[in-house]
Amino acid sequence: MTEARPAQAASAALWERDEEVAAVDRAIGTLRADRSSSGSVLMFRGEAGLGKTALLAEARRMAEARGCTVWSARGGETLKSVPFNVLRQLLQPALVSLMPEEAREYLGDWYDIAGPALGLTEPGERNADPQGVCDGLVAAVRRLARRDWPLVLLVDDAHWADQETLRWLAAFVERLDDLSVLVVVARRPGDVSGESARHLDAVATAADAPVTTLSALTPDATARLTRATLGEHADAPFCREVWAVTGGNPYETVELLAKVQDSELEPVEAQAPELRALNRSARGSGLVARLEGLGIEATRFAWAAAILGTGISVGLVAKLATMSTEDAVRCAELLRSARILTGPDPAAAPAGDGDLEDGDLEFVHPLIASAVYNSIPPALCTAMHGIAARVVTDSGLGAAMASRYLLQVHPDDDEELVEQLREAAREHLAVGAPDAARRCLERALLEPPRPESHARVLYELGCATLLTAPATTVDHLQSALAMPGLDGAERVDAVVRLSQALIHNDQLDDAVRTVEAEAARHEPGPSRLRLQAVQYMWEGIHAGEAGSPGRSERLAELASRCTGRDNSERALLILRGFDAMTHGENAEVVVELSDRALVNGRLAPGLGWTDTEWGLEILMMLASSYTYTDRLDRAESMFTDALRTYETAGWSGGHLALAHAFLGFNHRRRGRLREAEESLRESLRIADRVARGLPLYWSATCNLVDTLLARGHVEAAWAIAEQYGFAPPYPSTIVLPDPRSVRGRLLLAVGRTQDGINELEAAEKAAAARGHHNPVMVPWALDLARALAGQDPARAAQLATEARRRAERFGTDTAIGEALRCAAALETGQRAVRLLSQAVTYLEASPCQYEHAAARVEYGIAARSVAEIQRGLALARSCGADGLVAQAREVLETGRGLR
Repeated sequence: MTEARPAQAASAALWERDEEVAAVDRAIGTLRADRSSSGSVLMFRGEAGLGKTALLAEARRMAEARGCTVWSARGGETLKSVPFNVLRQLLQPALVSLMPEEAREYLGDWYDIAGPALGLTEPGERNADPQGVCDGLVAAVRRLARRDWPLVLLVDDAHWADQETLRWLAAFVERLDDLSVLVVVARRPGDVSGESARHLDAVATAADAPVTTLSALTPDATARLTRATLGEHADAPFCREVWAVTGGNPYETVELLAKVQDSELEPVEAQAPELRALNRSARGSGLVARLEGLGIEATRFAWAAAILGTGISVGLVAKLATMSTEDAVRCAELLRSARILTGPDPAAAPAGDGDLEDGDLEFVHPLIASAVYNSIPPALCTAMHGIAARVVTDSGLGAAMASRYLLQVHPDDDEELVEQLREAAREHLAVGAPDAARRCLERALLEPPRPESHARVLYELGCATLLTAPATTVDHLQSALAMPGLDGAERVDAVVRLSQALIHNDQLDDAVRTVEAEAARHEPGPSRLRLQAVQYMWEGIHAGEAGSPGRSERLAELASRCTGRDNSERALLILRGFDAMTHGENAEVVVELSDRALVNGRLAPGLGWTDTEWGLEILMMLASSYTYTDRLDRAESMFTDALRTYETAGWSGGHLALAHAFLGFNHRRRGRLREAEESLRESLRIADRVARGLPLYWSATCNLVDTLLARGHVEAAWAIAEQYGFAPPYPSTIVLPDPRSVRGRLLLAVGRTQDGINELEAAEKAAAARGHHNPVMVPWALDLARALAGQDPARAAQLATEARRRAERFGTDTAIGEALRCAAALETGQRAVRLLSQAVTYLEASPCQYEHAAARVEYGIAARSVAEIQRGLALARSCGADGLVAQAREVLETGRGLR
């Protein structure tokens, strides 16, 4: 219990807060002790009025007294829809101190990505990736934090913070291991749900100690506070009634005691019954009555301030309340005297900035702001929001800033308002705030739009929700396509977007039927060709039990007429090449088709990694065709370009995760197993922020399991499979390499032989149904032959022979060399030595160094050659294949039978 009495009654919220203040003090001490120490997080939770704001104010005082830089911000009940509002408040002290050139220098590569969200620069032409913007903001604050160490960040009323800020905050506190920053967060319990609740939970999880829940004052503390405020002559019954009336709520206690002082009420038992009436006047309807008692102009001023919520300057309020500046200044003074509004802290303001007319006002407490806002008559409140939107727009602050007011305006068939909301949505998307864009477009639909623009609004809404709510996107786009208004290329684009949403919603069959039906409506030409290409693309990535009858033949016929003169034809050439690769046709044919899809050896304009017309699937198919035809240099160039492009553009969600996954896949094929593992783990780290179960998760997990098995890290591979659910049921889209084949190999490696055989036989059935006969992409036959060698040698030999036939048909050194390794595993003596010698010859010419190392070690052991084993050992070490290294070293150390 606090023994020393605060000097002012306003410090009441710090009574009985010794432990909380001590926790802040310790955290500040740790922060200042070592610049290289990790950061820390404190979270305080409490109902309204229990002193969260006062505790953060004390944290500021303590931090500044000990030489710390402090940035602070507060959420607002009416401001939750404003993207990055709280983050902009938080960074304002740092940003205003930087010249534009300095800001660009400090933010570096992140300037163009994070700058628009912070209001530092205009957004680019493309919609920003929300995860990329979040990562950019994390990087920006980290750089600024190192400049301003020791730094304390204070976030008050976090339950009312905008979702974009909370997303940033959750990501930021996860990366404090190497950044010495103290983050202190205060919030109410409840009052938040959905994504915002998830982000706040993540912040709480990152806290160094359990979240502290603030409690009300005890009767004893209330009595001591009463006497500290009113005098020692306040008697015990009066003090007990103060506690009973306020419930020990510090804010209500302070306000009630202020009313007692104003009314000159004697603090004695006889006057105690008056306390309840006085308390009612400090909040709720009593506060409203007190406000009305100040006059209609002061009331209108308070209403306008409550509508604005932030940036409450007298001049702006005067415009909204339609009063003169002189009257507005007078009203502001009245409201300050009545403890409804408060002005800026003169001590914190620069010299000459204390003029009330220019400075920002704020409500004394959020409870007062809520009470004033809720007291505005509904019709008038709606009208004032409309006026506020016009005032903000006329001030040149843009449609996005005005949109939070437009969202509250009553629908009235106003086409101008619809256009304003559409413009606001575009601005929100440009800075990486799709949820804010969604709210604007949903509100525009309520207006409603005119028939000629209704379909376009639905289409824009569908595009805004594509990555965050696929099922909702499907509904919006289907509705848009069912009404007039979308024609020509715009309609085709909407159909393609709908098919993408269906893919994201795991409705691949519906996606195929959608583009197929739309293609049938068009005459031969570019639009129809694009739709046909998209149809073949979705069919090409389908991993169902059977493909479309005659699909490959139709695709081959269509592609045979393509010269690569436009992107639709180029896409069809890529699809034909990928189809030929999966079916195990000659690799030279695959490469020739793939090369024809390029322009001077490069991706054509409009077919880049961030171009939205086609998406990344078509390019992943092209790069995968190069990967499996042993053109790993070309594939690596494409995957590296994808990674660089996404990082530069700030796309750090699913696209970046896939880029890391496929770069890891390429490293695995090259035999760079350490680099492969690093890329694939990074892919999974990024994918964890998106959503589990998506195809990108399978790509990263499957390749990581395959890589760990190649490294000989069987236990680690099993742990990843368990952690990420790498088991049936498999996704409806193709995963490279084939997940059934990889899981079968994993089961064999952990000793579950029969389960492994069953899984590989399931892979055999699925591959046969799809016509996937490429023995490198779907390697079930090679592992199954080895697994059956002991129990069914005849079938094993048959499988090995068929795998070799298919490898020779495909014609790559890797495919043939691997088939020869498998055949050798079924033989003994000189027959095995000859087959392994041939395998080494092919794999030495292959770019796949791990397979070459394995063949060298196996050949050396079979031929009992120390020199060959040592060559294999050197290759295995360079690959990071620890299992092969151990095998080779064991044979060399025993030395039995070697020469």
